[in-house]
Amino acid sequence: MEYVIEMLNIRKEFPGIVANDDITVQLKKGEIHALLGENGAGKSTLMNVLFGLYQPEKGEIRVKGKKVSITNPNIANDLGIGMVHQHFMLVEPFTVTQNIILGNEPTKKGKIDIKKAEKEVQEISDKYGLKVDASAKISDISVGMQQRVEILKTLYRGADVLIFDEPTAVLTPQEIHELIEIMQSLIAEGKSIILITHKLKEIMQVCDRCTVIRKGKGIGTVDVADTSVSKLASLMVGRDVVFKTEKKPAEPKETVFKIENLVVKDSRKVSMVKGLDLEIRAGEIVGIAGVDGNGQSELVEAITGLRKSESGSITLKNKNIKNLSPRKVTESGIGHIPQDRHKYGLVLDYPVGANIVLQTYYKKPYSKASILDYKEIYKKAKEIIEEYDVRTPSEFTKARALSGGNQQKAIIGRELDRSPELLIAAQPTRGLDVGAIEFIHKRLIEERDKGRAVLLVSFELDEILDVSDRIAVMFDGKIVSTMKPEETNEHELGLLMAGSKASGAGESHDKE
Repeated sequence: MEYVIEMLNIRKEFPGIVANDDITVQLKKGEIHALLGENGAGKSTLMNVLFGLYQPEKGEIRVKGKKVSITNPNIANDLGIGMVHQHFMLVEPFTVTQNIILGNEPTKKGKIDIKKAEKEVQEISDKYGLKVDASAKISDISVGMQQRVEILKTLYRGADVLIFDEPTAVLTPQEIHELIEIMQSLIAEGKSIILITHKLKEIMQVCDRCTVIRKGKGIGTVDVADTSVSKLASLMVGRDVVFKTEKKPAEPKETVFKIENLVVKDSRKVSMVKGLDLEIRAGEIVGIAGVDGNGQSELVEAITGLRKSESGSITLKNKNIKNLSPRKVTESGIGHIPQDRHKYGLVLDYPVGANIVLQTYYKKPYSKASILDYKEIYKKAKEIIEEYDVRTPSEFTKARALSGGNQQKAIIGRELDRSPELLIAAQPTRGLDVGAIEFIHKRLIEERDKGRAVLLVSFELDEILDVSDRIAVMFDGKIVSTMKPEETNEHELGLLMAGSKASGAGESHDKE
């Protein structure tokens, strides 16, 4: 059997850590091969070795049976290997075509021939059904479209093997469906794909074989047709995983949080939250379901003091908290797990320990007479790291060096340690593996059972249905319907999220 790519017994070390320990992956021509593992298992590192961004300490790489040395990405490109990175490598003010040809520009009489390039880019886009406008600016197109530009970039350079690194982490369900179709059309054209992911549903849907990595070691390769979601999950995590969150029925008490007729504008001064009403009681989880862009981000930013509201009221325990500063909002009893953990959740170049006290560093015992007491800070950080199973070499490690799941656990530990009256969890499991998701869901339910109010905002419908006690559907800046999870299903929620009225989907809160 001839493989297009073979990575044999690869070992990659970083100071103090073996990221890849004797891993073998073999890719057949015309297959979609999944690379599955928890956050921080070493999947991206292994693919960065294949793409020439890292050099392995041991092992060999073969392309079409021939041993090769890939010392930089240009060599990978010459060998027909392209990589679509999880964090896009695009220049925002440039057009689609300018980004695609960067470093590989066609010239005519010493000048870049942009017309020729645009025509070529458009032809490749049409051939693979990518539907990209070659002349559009990157800053003007959606995240899903930006990802297609990354795919085009590899195809323009003649890639036969494409590596996709967590490609669905930032996409809407509709965009995920379209991406799967694109991948299938690439395979039909004779390409081969390695898909780095921890989403088991997608593997079952689209992949032929799957290689599992756990804590840097290769666990084995399985045929997807002969396996199941639960088998893959236990191979990945090393134990059985519970997909349905265990919880007893909620026992909601008094209303602790109330929003009335709230109006919030975005940075372009367009109203994104349009007269929204919402109530949350102590001891319940209210899940907000909706397609991205219907005002969820602006709503969370308005509650947490990151964005000013135009009108309406926001009250916590009958105290008005509208338009208070973020610190005042925090001190009034709100915990916030932000949607973008890198932008709003962490200072990436600070140690983990310093990040864990970001909400409390100015109080005793961490600060005395305005001087920080680092001994107390790191003592507290160590406690939270242990309690929330944050896997880090030490509390002094920079937050940037942790995997996404461990960064998220550090944020959750910080926010829950303060016992907030209301916990806002915005996309709390985005980009995380099943083990980390299970852990976070358990923690949210524990908070509820302690009598706290929880607001969960998520684009993952199965998460909303699994964790919430009540579901509020948000469409075009309003709550259009509320219902209990047991009274609805994904199909009905999907219709409501798209603006359709569904029969028997609970009361309507529309104020038309």
